[in-house]
Amino acid sequence: MLHEVLTSLTGPQVLARAKEFFSERVPHVGAFLEKEGPSFATFRGQGGEEIAVAVFRAPQGTRVRASTLLFGQSVDRFLSTLPVPSGA
Repeated sequence: MLHEVLTSLTGPQVLARAKEFFSERVPHVGAFLEKEGPSFATFRGQGGEEIAVAVFRAPQGTRVRASTLLFGQSVDRFLSTLPVPSGA
């Protein structure tokens, strides 16, 4: 499933928050950093399930896309913690 939001944070801030959130705030279904780059991070969880997070510059802030099959609820929780741009 693909999830997408717009946030006022920068791309590096979003990715730093994702690393903390998925490894610490969701311990019963934790997912841990597998690969990362300047605009993406992938996490591996229980049973090999993957979460992919990508960030893109947008006119009003940063667009964040996350993809997963089994971690949908956790991804929704993470995205809900990101501040929205003013006026969006």
